[in-house]
Amino acid sequence: MNGAVVMESKTNKKVFWGALSAGLLALGILLVSFGLSGVAYAVPIAGVGDFYVEFDKLEGEGYKFYPKLGETSNSDATPQGTNIIEKLTIDNLQLYKDFQVGGEWIRVKIQASKPVQISGLQHDAGLIEANAKFQNLALAENNSTDWTKQFQQTSSTIILENAKLKTHYLFQETINMAGMKLTVEKIDKK
Repeated sequence: MNGAVVMESKTNKKVFWGALSAGLLALGILLVSFGLSGVAYAVPIAGVGDFYVEFDKLEGEGYKFYPKLGETSNSDATPQGTNIIEKLTIDNLQLYKDFQVGGEWIRVKIQASKPVQISGLQHDAGLIEANAKFQNLALAENNSTDWTKQFQQTSSTIILENAKLKTHYLFQETINMAGMKLTVEKIDKK
């Protein structure tokens, strides 16, 4: 080994679980505070890496889509699409993020048992799987040296059913999330 010293490090589980619990408690207090009023204003969710959004049905008005390169937890520039919707309602909304803690996986999940009303949504996604319906759909090409401005899709209305979205950024001007539930649980993920 030529005099090399091999060092082994371990995570102090008490410190880790204490810090994680404090962070989740702070998140829970924040979510409960807007849950009591039923409305939250200017809510961004970003910087936690890929998270997932699933729902049964989304009905929206004033839809725009354009391509972009955006930051994720694994990359400074990942191909994504920005979706902007002026007003929308979502049935059976579920947002979740999985974390590996030591050798185990935990899932932080936010669910709404009642329809969620949102205005001013901006959502950056790497993947959208859904049954989609558009009204007054327009696809436009623009002459620009900036590739993100060369293509845009717009629609007066959008309906997505049975959807799963891999998300990198989510912002809402206002959100009414009655029946919200926050859970943290161990999961079996391989």
